[in-house]
Amino acid sequence: MKSIHNSALRLGSAAFVLGCLTLSTSLANPAHAQELSTSAEALQRLVSTLADDSMEGRRTGTEGSARAARFIADEFEAYGVTPAYASGYMQAVPMSRVRFANGRERLVIRGSGIPDGAEILGDVNDVNVVAVLPGSHPQRRNEAVILGAHFDHVGIGAPVDGDSIYNGADDDASGTAAVMEVARMLEALGPQERTIIYLLTTGEETGLLGTRYYIDNPVIPMDRTVADLQVEMIGRPDEAVGGFGKAWLTGFERTTLGEGLVEGGIDLVPDPRLDQNFFFRSDNIAFAYLGIPAHTISSFNLHPDYHRPSDEADRLDYEHMAAVTEATARAVIILANGDRAEWNEGGQPEPPGGGD
Repeated sequence: MKSIHNSALRLGSAAFVLGCLTLSTSLANPAHAQELSTSAEALQRLVSTLADDSMEGRRTGTEGSARAARFIADEFEAYGVTPAYASGYMQAVPMSRVRFANGRERLVIRGSGIPDGAEILGDVNDVNVVAVLPGSHPQRRNEAVILGAHFDHVGIGAPVDGDSIYNGADDDASGTAAVMEVARMLEALGPQERTIIYLLTTGEETGLLGTRYYIDNPVIPMDRTVADLQVEMIGRPDEAVGGFGKAWLTGFERTTLGEGLVEGGIDLVPDPRLDQNFFFRSDNIAFAYLGIPAHTISSFNLHPDYHRPSDEADRLDYEHMAAVTEATARAVIILANGDRAEWNEGGQPEPPGGGD
C-alpha cells in the first residue's frame, strides 16, 4: 500500500450509472462450496516465498522483483490457469529512471511525458503477471472483472535493528498470495459468465506504474471492464471490524458493489478509518478514475511493521488470511455473474486535473 503522502485526496461528484449487483447462481449450488477452499499452509508457503530475503524486498526493476514474478507465473502454470498472452503470463512494463530538476529520482513509464529539466538516467524493465479465466456467457464473456494485487515492495533500505530487507509480507505478499489462491480455486470450479482477469502488478509503491501500464494495454478494453477488486494487507486481523476472518472494503459507501457483496453473503464492512484515505492509496484508484467501480479488500490494522523490515512472513495470521481469501473468491464469483455495480451519487472520484 502506498504511503498517504503519495495519495490523491479529492472526491468528485460525477456519477457513473450501471445496474444492480445480484447473487451468482454458481454460489447457490452447495456442491461448489468445497471447491472454494484454501488453507493456512498453502497461503503461508506462498507468502513465505514472496517475502523471503532472497526476493530482496521486491523493489520494482530489481532482480528480486523479477524473481517474484517468475515464481508467480510458475505457480499459475502449475494451477493450469490460462496465461493472458500468447507468450505467457508476463506483460512487460517498460520504465525509465528520471532525475528531476530538484534532484529527486523516480521511475516513469517509458515514453511518457518528461518535464523540462528532467534527465533520463536509464531504462528499467519489469513485468506484470496476468492470467485469465475466460468467461462462458455468449455476451458477458467479453466483459472483464479484475482481481488484483501488487507484488512489489520497497526493496532494501536503511537498517532497523540490523535488518535492511523490507520483506513486505503483509504489504503486499498477503494480497498477492490471496489472488493466486483464488485463481487456483476458481480454475477448479470452472468458467463464470464474465472473464476474470488476475492482475498482479509491479510498481504500486512507485506510483501505480504497473496498473497504469495495464490500463493503457488491457487484455479486455477498459470500457468492458465492469469491476476491479484489489486485495491488500490481509495478513492480520483488524479488531476495529471484528477481528478474525473479517475484512473491510475501501470506498464501501461510494458504489453499490459492497452492498451487493454483503447481500450475497460476503462478510465485508465499510473501511473504519476514512481519515487514512485508503481508497486513494492502492491500485483500485486508477480504475475508479476511469469510472469503473473499484475497491480494495483489506484488514490492515495500522500495525507498526508497515513499510519496515519487520513486516516478515512469520508475523501473519494464515488462518485469518484463509478465511478472507475464501470470501474474496466468493465475491469474485458474484461480480463475474451478477449485474454491474453503480456509483452512488457523488461517489466517483474526479481524476487529478479534472480529467484533462
